[in-house]
Amino acid sequence: MAGSMYQYGTNPRKVQPEYSPKKRKTKKKSPKQTKKTKAQLKAEEMQRMEQLKKEKKIHYQNIAIIISMFLLLLTISYRNSLITEKFNQIQNKKQELSAIEKTNGQTEISIESSLNLKSLEKAAKNKLGMQKLDKDQKVYVTIPKKDYTESATPEVKTEENTNWFTELFSKLFK
Repeated sequence: MAGSMYQYGTNPRKVQPEYSPKKRKTKKKSPKQTKKTKAQLKAEEMQRMEQLKKEKKIHYQNIAIIISMFLLLLTISYRNSLITEKFNQIQNKKQELSAIEKTNGQTEISIESSLNLKSLEKAAKNKLGMQKLDKDQKVYVTIPKKDYTESATPEVKTEENTNWFTELFSKLFK
């Protein structure tokens, strides 16, 4: 009849369990068993310690691998930045070279255009005040056909490197 009673409010009612769990009784261990368990506990503790050491070693290895990968990626990115910087420097030098070649070409054209004979005559008359020679100012010189050229380099005397023993030997047997 507990299920047919009217309940006021929105909270659900509490249901009482039909049974209660029974507690199991533990047996007391004999002193021999406690000694075995102490030895077993020490062995288990040693195993746990060894396993913890192995786990720490694996953990440190993983950290070392992660750090080495990070350093590797850092060096690769640094190298790429250096390559990019050098490439930009090369491009700038190429642009400078093309600009210099352009101005060089323009100066060559201006030099070639200024080297014609008429422009030289004008510049000589206007800037320097020069005039053409008259027939009276010209003097003709006759040169003999015999060639009197001399070489510009004197004869080169070579001295042999000799030591004191060979000089003494050569002076004795002369």
